[in-house]
Amino acid sequence: MFRVPHYDSGVSAVAEVQTVAHTTLGRLRGTTEGGVHVWRGVPYARQPLGELRFTAPVPPEPWGGLRDALEHGPIPPQGKSFVGGGRDDPKNRDEACLTVTVWSPDAGASLPVMVWIPGGAFVYGAGHFQLYNGSRLAANGNVVVVNVTYRIGVFGGLDLSALGDGFDDNLALRDQLAALGWVRENIAAFGGDPDRVTVFGESAGATSVLALLACPAAEGLFARAIAQSPALPLIADPDTRAQRARRFLDLLGLDVDQVKAAPQRSLRRAAGHLQLESVAETPTLAYGLTHGLDLLPQHPIAAARAGAVHRVPLIVGTNSHEASMFAWGKPPMLPTTPAAAESWFQRCAPQARERILRAYPGHPRRQALVAIGSDVMFGAPTWAFADAYSAHAPTHVYRFDHTAVALRALGLGATHGSEIVHVHHSYASYLGRKLHPLGRRLLPSVGRRMQRTWLDFVTRGWAPGQEWREDWPRYDAVRRRTRVIRSMRDDSVDDPDALRRQAWSGIY
Repeated sequence: MFRVPHYDSGVSAVAEVQTVAHTTLGRLRGTTEGGVHVWRGVPYARQPLGELRFTAPVPPEPWGGLRDALEHGPIPPQGKSFVGGGRDDPKNRDEACLTVTVWSPDAGASLPVMVWIPGGAFVYGAGHFQLYNGSRLAANGNVVVVNVTYRIGVFGGLDLSALGDGFDDNLALRDQLAALGWVRENIAAFGGDPDRVTVFGESAGATSVLALLACPAAEGLFARAIAQSPALPLIADPDTRAQRARRFLDLLGLDVDQVKAAPQRSLRRAAGHLQLESVAETPTLAYGLTHGLDLLPQHPIAAARAGAVHRVPLIVGTNSHEASMFAWGKPPMLPTTPAAAESWFQRCAPQARERILRAYPGHPRRQALVAIGSDVMFGAPTWAFADAYSAHAPTHVYRFDHTAVALRALGLGATHGSEIVHVHHSYASYLGRKLHPLGRRLLPSVGRRMQRTWLDFVTRGWAPGQEWREDWPRYDAVRRRTRVIRSMRDDSVDDPDALRRQAWSGIY
């Protein structure tokens, strides 16, 4: 269960200057590591237990005295994954997981803020995995970094709102909004400027970032955004989610009024079966977000085309071999085998099959299938969103091509998530050590450039009329100028994936 925090009535003057933050809810005592202050396990909402299970987050209760923020709270209930497989990653799993981690180089300043939303297909993930450690971003960029942990899996990634009262929709997105609201109200106490907040994330986190751009309730909560490898097909319509909610109830074998008190193991087992069934309808899986409701009125692509988005500067992009990791294990979630690809075309785009396949002349060889799977989930929807969004706000598109030595040896290329260690400089994490064994001693060139670019976007060009960077041209739907991030240099290229992009026109 959630660890009971320690409270103290006093603190030394030295510690007060270094680690104590005076929030709207009470005082928090953190610690200092490597010259950066850090607060862990900070609640941004009441923990969703009991009757709060499956409901929208509610504000946390204030406390008296001084509360320790020295240890992480639990990670959300989930299976094992290589993302959080290191010895230093938290192992405690519990539903009481609504916390943030904050890193600040100067708690007395007013610095730009970066709010990280982790990915994991709305099934895995937590903001306090070492892969997402924000200390290097904070130190190198002189910024405040906030990592969000939100509900996933059956407790946050599965939309049960069709079951009736007591079950709210889009819980993962609602948690993220609550965390951003907490940042708005409290980040000044940690040295952050609430008017210079950049929200950024990868995979499901990047999907959430684009959903936040189309979410009316997110107005004023952030001023810039970065989306790394969004998977927009994880956002489904209400009818699909309602069908899955009813099927979940059948698999669970309980009445609606028994769900809230059901054992965690039973809920997770039924949701796991539902996910496997949903694979047959790829790419709309059981877990994800729901559009067409009050919180998210339109799918982000439709919202961008209609101009119904928050018009903030955006970096968005994908990796050149997104699906290679999935194809390696041959899971059925992406069409990376001949049978899976054929099934996807029959269900989702039968009229466009021949046109699309002409853009992949090697089909059905592995390389072509990896490219098809990459574009189904990541590339094609991202191109469609970027085209639409760039008509309304400054947009900068990238393609990440760098391949780590370990990935090159495995024949995986720039696979999904492989850019994360370069943004965060988390080379000491479990995944970082696997991808770049020498990264802690010899910082890769791509890591220096990529983190610096992200930090420039977050920290520069806030004055009216100023650009954050002159050497990354804006994207538009005419030239489609794209930043190609390579191992030793970055290049701006016009429409680098033109043939494939054109083949998918009209699908998303």
